[in-house]
Amino acid sequence: MMTKEDVLAAVKEHGIRFIDLWFTDITGVVKSMTIPTGQLERAIERGTHFDGSSIDGFARVAESDMVLMPDPNTFALLPWERDTEPTARLICAIYTPQGEPFIGCPRGALIRVLRQAEAQGYRFKTGIEMEFFLFKTDAAGNPITSTPTDQASYFDMSTDEAQVIRRKMLIVLEAMGIRVDSAHSEIGYGQHEIDFHYNDALTSADQILTARVALKAVAQRHGLYCTFMPRPSADLPGSGMHTHQSLHNISSDENLFVDAGHEYGLSEIARFFLAGQLCHARAMTAVLSPLVNSYKRLGTSFEAPMYVSWAHINRAALIRVPSMSAGMESHTRLELRSPDPSSNPYLATAVMLQAGLDGIQQGTTLPAPLEETLLTQNRSRLRQVEMLPLSLGEALDALSQSDVILAALGPYISDRYLSAKRQELDEYNRQVTQWEIDRYLPRY
Repeated sequence: MMTKEDVLAAVKEHGIRFIDLWFTDITGVVKSMTIPTGQLERAIERGTHFDGSSIDGFARVAESDMVLMPDPNTFALLPWERDTEPTARLICAIYTPQGEPFIGCPRGALIRVLRQAEAQGYRFKTGIEMEFFLFKTDAAGNPITSTPTDQASYFDMSTDEAQVIRRKMLIVLEAMGIRVDSAHSEIGYGQHEIDFHYNDALTSADQILTARVALKAVAQRHGLYCTFMPRPSADLPGSGMHTHQSLHNISSDENLFVDAGHEYGLSEIARFFLAGQLCHARAMTAVLSPLVNSYKRLGTSFEAPMYVSWAHINRAALIRVPSMSAGMESHTRLELRSPDPSSNPYLATAVMLQAGLDGIQQGTTLPAPLEETLLTQNRSRLRQVEMLPLSLGEALDALSQSDVILAALGPYISDRYLSAKRQELDEYNRQVTQWEIDRYLPRY
């Protein structure tokens, strides 16, 4: 835990001249305000005012005055700014001028659901596997999606420049206090995965937010373009953000998902939690897979889920129970495979947790797993399994009808999220694509 005094001492020790105050809009885009270090102490004590009326989902003009309140625990140096003007960052909560937490703050929405879990004796932990692409750029710095940065495929050993850049990314993340378990090349040329250390859910969300900025900065300084777009090319596989989850006793930190005597090693709490996520999977999808482009990954890209199902071995399942080797039962967890890295990490984590908690509260019955061997023997079983939404419009409809998932966002965020995403969908539907021109213009 860092205090105001710790932050001020670190600023002095490292010769920091500027502080970037980060926050996100409801879509997960990082926003920032820069202050000189002379204003830092006041910012931590009283906050920094800003106009929220122009930030997507924050406030109307009549209620535009907002306050950024930095969280000292998120203090980190920005390594890519070290050689210019030494800069650090703090992630902020959003408050009203009256000193109340702003109900439109995505980080605040997650904290609210985490407190619900804590009131029931649970600590929520997550471990995230984030995939992304690196592309070469043209003279203007625009990505060239047709030219991969390397020819490495799944777990390939390579001496390509992209592998060197990936190591530099890990060095930057480590310098920012972000622990990484592993990194490797993914199935697509130019595609990579970084697996983040298992952590408290709020810390994990902060780290994903940070990593998306940091990885782009490192790539840019080496003439490359880093993207977290779910499916940047029809010729490439999609990028996911598989999220491992478990509930722990708030006092002892014991993993409450463990039952070594169960067939899948899952406790009753874990089974209820899993059932809750399956029950609300369609409604969660609009938050976990938030772009029009997300649905060009789900169900079509390699091992991206299509059905509302769970399994032990089947990697196409929506939720998988990873195998635990002997002596590692305390690491039992559920792997949710539908999220992609374009999602707002705070809202995504909030809806995952709310769905699981509802399963526990309701004692939701867990359906039978959908393993590949069962599908081989009985293909008709698939016709009985609910599917994830096939489009953003279908996902938004499901979200709008779910009291549980809307409650995770809160009425303020949910109203603005649905409005922003429907507007995005309407803009997409008005486009005339090159595919349409090539197919229809010659024929009609």
